[in-house]
Amino acid sequence: MQMPPDMVIFDCDGVIVDSEGITNRVIQENLKTYGLDLALDEIMRLFVGGTMQGVMDLARDMGAKLPDSWLDEIYPEMHAALAIEVEAVPGAIAVLDALDAAGVPYAIGSNGPHAKMEVTLVRTGLKDRLKGRIYSREDVPNPKPAPDVYLLAAKNAGVSPDRCVVIEDSASGAKAGVAAGMRTYGFYAETPKERLATICDALFNDMADLLALLGLTK
Repeated sequence: MQMPPDMVIFDCDGVIVDSEGITNRVIQENLKTYGLDLALDEIMRLFVGGTMQGVMDLARDMGAKLPDSWLDEIYPEMHAALAIEVEAVPGAIAVLDALDAAGVPYAIGSNGPHAKMEVTLVRTGLKDRLKGRIYSREDVPNPKPAPDVYLLAAKNAGVSPDRCVVIEDSASGAKAGVAAGMRTYGFYAETPKERLATICDALFNDMADLLALLGLTK
């Protein structure tokens, strides 16, 4: 693919907002109260890139005695922590600035709900910048690793999938990008590199390196 692409679609958590450590700490502490005591790195391995319903189902399979109302409990806990602590991923805003300067449109495609992105994107000052370009698994029939959210973002922008680049930090999200027919770059700052290496077209662990991958450096 000739660079820069016609569109870049970013996952949100762990790619644009540095939220994974915060939310997984909250999940860890909560699950411990229901009898499932996991190390934080195990929480990250099991749950990053999925949905909270998936977290609930797997945690129950592993022995957690979660009530049916667990999602209504955990989301407010996560949102409260994020509203206080979350920051943009280092270098992410510089990438958005470079895309704007080059006239390349971009969007967010997340497995998270809009309510969560409302918290993280407001806190990081990015909500207005991304207005009208924020897509959630709530907007499509199937969450990642299905390609639905990425295809919707491209369709609404009027860009062919084969001219889009996806930026992901999880295996399930990277699989979604590939399934959408989009070039997919894996960000492994907090994700074990080997989980992305066999899926993605290229890997990077610093947002400054993404500029070169996207053809945005002079």
